[in-house]
Amino acid sequence: MSAAAPSSPTLVGTEPLPRQDEVLTGAALAFVAELHRRFTPTRDELLALRAGRRAEIARTSTLDFLPGTADVRADDSWRVAPAPPALNDRRVEITGPTDRRMTVNALNSGARVWLADFEDASSPTWENVVLGQLNMRDAFTRRIDFTDERTGKSYALKDDSELATVVMRPRGWHLDERHLQVDGRPVPGALVDFGLYFFHNARRLTDQARGPYFYLPKIESHREARLWNDVFVFAQEKLGIPQGTVRATVLIETITAAYEMEEILYELRDHASGLNAGRWDYLFSIIKNFRDGGAKFVLPDRNAVTMTAPFMRAYTELLVRTCHKRGAHAIGGMAAFIPSRRDPEANTAALEKVRNDKDREARDGFDGSWVAHPDLVPVAMASFDAVLGHAPHQKDRLREDVTVAAGDLIALDTLDARPTYAGLVNAVQVGIRYIEAWLRGTGAVAIFGLMEDAATAEISRSQIWQWVDAGVVFEDGRTATAELVREIAAAELTAVREETGADAFAGGDWQRAHDLLLKVSLDADYADFLTLPAYERLRG
Repeated sequence: MSAAAPSSPTLVGTEPLPRQDEVLTGAALAFVAELHRRFTPTRDELLALRAGRRAEIARTSTLDFLPGTADVRADDSWRVAPAPPALNDRRVEITGPTDRRMTVNALNSGARVWLADFEDASSPTWENVVLGQLNMRDAFTRRIDFTDERTGKSYALKDDSELATVVMRPRGWHLDERHLQVDGRPVPGALVDFGLYFFHNARRLTDQARGPYFYLPKIESHREARLWNDVFVFAQEKLGIPQGTVRATVLIETITAAYEMEEILYELRDHASGLNAGRWDYLFSIIKNFRDGGAKFVLPDRNAVTMTAPFMRAYTELLVRTCHKRGAHAIGGMAAFIPSRRDPEANTAALEKVRNDKDREARDGFDGSWVAHPDLVPVAMASFDAVLGHAPHQKDRLREDVTVAAGDLIALDTLDARPTYAGLVNAVQVGIRYIEAWLRGTGAVAIFGLMEDAATAEISRSQIWQWVDAGVVFEDGRTATAELVREIAAAELTAVREETGADAFAGGDWQRAHDLLLKVSLDADYADFLTLPAYERLRG
């Protein structure tokens, strides 16, 4: 008796979208299904290993470099593959979601790279997932011209030579896509995002002297990087793309990955492009993993943890040294400030902070950095131009002066700052306002002059959880309690209602956002990712 033929991918709970047939072709869905069948079992095993490692950290309150991979770190002979020309100069990278207007503006921004984000800056509604893929296809075929219906302003692509190189960020391994099922199971969002993008664009990009380039988020171990490498090898072979065409930059935005930087590059070495220092998710990961570690691991207000804090300096300097030792790009963190013409004085002060931050990164040896707004591209560009000149990068700066011990990466008690009541209020405000927008399908949100995404919501709710769990006493004598958080959250709902008006408030998702923030901030059972319970409540 012959085996039954594999079932076709199934769309679940979706409404027809404009031009969806251009993305959801039979061949593209079959490719995604094959990725799912081959790689989801290993994904599942690796997610289980995360839980085991987290339990070990809870028991020991420490981390160390892996003894089992010491030979990889000690071997000075290996390097990652040389950067392709389109990724050789990455001095400024702009990030943002893949809606139509952002696609045009980011490509035209003057940045060397656009991180086209299907992850933290995108709320994963099915519409955003599918139309984001469509926008990528349209951009690469120059069919992306766009007119804003509200303002009448038109957006069109500049000449190809002036456009940013696209590096696409799929969702992390932990997120599933409920709207696409294979054999009765949701397909991991990472494989949906990667698979559709690679299938439709890999050959076209290669023909355009660019390529299928990716940012890999939420990696927690070198074994997770190995899985991505296996995906790349298979995808290239399946579609007849030369091996090594893919390039991947890994976000070192988890504390466990910080102890495996060299191993991560090694696993991806034929496809590796660099590492990136992702600040907010990194702090969120520290809280998540060391939440049982006592007062030593209690972080102050998120804005008080600057990149000059000793444990953050250890992280970023180790990243630069590791990258340059192995021939990879080291990419710095985000400048999330949104320039405003309404308050010139505040604008000038904020731009100065951005300039100082980018100056520091360039001096420290980074080869490029992130901004969230096109107006910040010239600011960051000036900082890196001053150091790089006409050179595309500074990989020749090996930073052999840097020595980082295992304990340096988790020496949080070197911070002088303490949690403040104002910081608690800000965390509640940002959490509610961001989640409300996310539930409506918007993943990149301007809040109090900063571009916030899921990473900032994660650090906000994690700090609330940690401060309440630790019973932090603030500078005014108040104690962080669940009751205090509920009072602040109720006051914020009242303030939003007054700010937006009753009709706009009623048309939003404010109460559900309020309730979800309190759940993930106050439940004794800490949710590994805010986006998991949020996805259950997401419409679309």
